[in-house]
Amino acid sequence: MVETLPSLASLSPGTRAVVAEIQLPPAEARRLMELGLVPGTPVELVRFALLRDPVEIKVRGSCLSLPRQEAEAIRVRLPDGT
Repeated sequence: MVETLPSLASLSPGTRAVVAEIQLPPAEARRLMELGLVPGTPVELVRFALLRDPVEIKVRGSCLSLPRQEAEAIRVRLPDGT
């Protein structure tokens, strides 16, 4: 059975999760990893801007704004294991 992980963009504000994988081309994924978004890192979805784009997240004590498209490519695991 193939596991389907939720995207960071699908979370509700205030939800905490752990980065599982980044489904972007290598150059784009590398940029996010340089910002601290690496598999195993805890993240929190802080809020959405108007029209849900961009997405504000908290990672490693810093707040980042990501385009919704990038947030949709970041797959996460929730504390309950999903």
